[in-house]
Amino acid sequence: MLQTNRWFKPLIAVFASLVALQSWAGYDTHPDAAKLVGELKAYGFEETYVRSILARAERKQSILDAMSRPAEHRLNWGEYRKIFIEPKRVAQAVEFWGANRTALKRAESQYGVPAEIILAIMGVETRFGRVTGSYRVLDALATLGFDFPKRADFFRGQLADYIRLINQENIEPGSLKGSYAGAMGYGQFIPSSYLEYAVDFDGDGKRDIWSNPVDAIGSVANYFARHGWKKGGPVTTNVVFNGHPDEKWINQSLVPEVTIDEWHQRGVDTRTGIDRDAKATLMRMVTADGDHYLLGLHNFYVITRYNHSRLYANAVYELSQLIADEIAKRSES
Repeated sequence: MLQTNRWFKPLIAVFASLVALQSWAGYDTHPDAAKLVGELKAYGFEETYVRSILARAERKQSILDAMSRPAEHRLNWGEYRKIFIEPKRVAQAVEFWGANRTALKRAESQYGVPAEIILAIMGVETRFGRVTGSYRVLDALATLGFDFPKRADFFRGQLADYIRLINQENIEPGSLKGSYAGAMGYGQFIPSSYLEYAVDFDGDGKRDIWSNPVDAIGSVANYFARHGWKKGGPVTTNVVFNGHPDEKWINQSLVPEVTIDEWHQRGVDTRTGIDRDAKATLMRMVTADGDHYLLGLHNFYVITRYNHSRLYANAVYELSQLIADEIAKRSES
């Protein structure tokens, strides 16, 4: 037994060292690195440059663990709502509005997106820049792009876009931090969203969504406008059942596909004043106090383009209404 221990302990130490080295090793020699190199060659990037960035990326098991348990999949509406619908977040929104009302009004005028929706997005995502994420974006995207098979292609594409982003903006590769999914800044844009929708809203020549609230405001508004936000359009509306709804109608799609008139013919009614030709999706929101039903219209669907979850979209919209009410009170006083 003594002889075994004498050899076993050094072997454990060697194994631990190898594990540590693996966790710190870069992704430049990963078998799939060539795919990323090939994608970026189309944009004029040299292989040595791409691999030099991948060599700096670190695998993070905590990122893989977090991806397996997102709140939108673990919680019901009542549980999810408690996280985001709170007086403190509304107060923070009003504070942020007070400091940035000129930019918010301009974004509302230019893009047709209400200030309270922009504020609600930033409130839900980062508490107005207070909690933007502690992971290096490079590590998050490399870990998911190479070691998360379920969505590897998507995140490897985001990593390619991240390399394009830092090259365009002259940013040090390892300097940006964000969420475990590689989302960044006040509004938590992923790299592809940054490249497509980020704007220089203050005219200083930079699209800074990380430390410039004005650019972040304009970028969120542009995102919504480009995804088809209808100015003045309804987001959700209440439901009255005339009979028992078919389960296959409920929570089946985020895309509104059935008109209000067709819902009426199925025995699902709502308030007057909603365009009968408008399309809506029927949703059930589960809470400890019982089930609540809503019809989500086009603008609700637009919110889900930011995060593909009815819980998320409902939280954003409900928070936006509380924010709007509080701002109206402050404006009247």
